[in-house]
This record gives sequence, structure tokens and C-alpha cells, in this order.
Amino acid sequence: MDSPEMRQALAALRLRLDGGQRTLLGIAGPPGSGKSTLAARLQQQFGPDLAVVVPMDGFHLGNAIIDGTPLRQRKGAIDTFDVGGYLSLLQRLARRDEPVVYAPDFRRQLDEPVAASIAVPASVPLVITEGNYLLADHPVWRRVRAELDEVWFMDTPPDLRLARLVDRHVRFGMNRPAAEDWAGGSDEANARLIESTRSAADRIIPWS
Repeated sequence: MDSPEMRQALAALRLRLDGGQRTLLGIAGPPGSGKSTLAARLQQQFGPDLAVVVPMDGFHLGNAIIDGTPLRQRKGAIDTFDVGGYLSLLQRLARRDEPVVYAPDFRRQLDEPVAASIAVPASVPLVITEGNYLLADHPVWRRVRAELDEVWFMDTPPDLRLARLVDRHVRFGMNRPAAEDWAGGSDEANARLIESTRSAADRIIPWS
């Protein structure tokens, strides 16, 4: 959180929040780039009364939908998310006209999304949402981008990102060869698509 880019981004975010309006901040980047880590640090920086994290991963299609289909081998690809559901949630959060909105989370231990796991009270001014495809140039994803006030893109060295991604897969149950195959295959194909969207970000945040 101590790079010049991060300090500038935080200062601008605080100014935006001073207006009292709700801000929807997106954090985009390839798998393993540190999106969820940055989102958690921002929430800690502002505190739970001012910030809540709503991950895009809560809209993974459930395994009951993708098991037995070609999507199973591409879990995490852009077409394995319920983008319509995610868009609807962002629209509700932007309206801020409900006392509480309940959002889904993704539990890596289960490898499944879990509904209504995150409470977002109307009083919270900053909603941080992190995910791979926030800047994707696809019709519905462009509507997702339009709901976000600002999107930051995580710039993480590829070797570090890949190593962290393999370690994460191992931590949640894959053996190391399988983790390396998945990270270098499906994950890397997704990463190339995501990297192509970085020029659309409002800010590039180097990993530090």
C-alpha cells in the first residue's frame, strides 16, 4: 500500500468518499495478481463501517451446472460466470435504496459460490468488487463496467503471479503437477484475455 501509485489512488478515493455518495470501486487483473489481497487491505484501511468487499467470484456458475460439460475444464473462463446476476447486484448496490443487500461469496474450500453470505448495509459508502473480467469488451460486461465508478488494474510480475497461483491451487487440494497444468493452461488463457483489457482501467496499480 506504499507505492506512489497506491498513495495517489487512496488519496483520490478518500476525496471521492468525502462527497457522501456511494462509490463502487472495481479491482481487475489476471488470476493470482493480488486482487483479493488488495481488496482486503482497502477494507481494513477504511474499516467495516465504510467499506465492504463483494467479489465477482460469488457469481461462478455452480458445479451442478458445469459438471459433465466442457465448461468444467475451463472453470474461471469468462463464460463460466453468471454475468447477468452480477450486473443486477451491482445495479442494486448503486441504487442504495434498500436497507441491506445480501451478496454471494465464493468458498474455495467448497469450490462453490454461497448465496447471501455478505451483507452490504445502505450506510456503507464504499463497495469494493474484485474480479477478472471487469474491463472485458463484451456487451454485458461493458454494462458491468458502466456501473463501476472506477476500476484499478493490478500489475503483477508474471512469474510471481504464476507461482502464487500454483501455490493457491495446491493449498486448496490440487497436487502440484495438476496445479501447474491448470495455472499454465486454463488460467493462463484467461490471463491473456484479461491483460488485453488493462488499457481500459482508470489506474494501474503495481504489486508491492
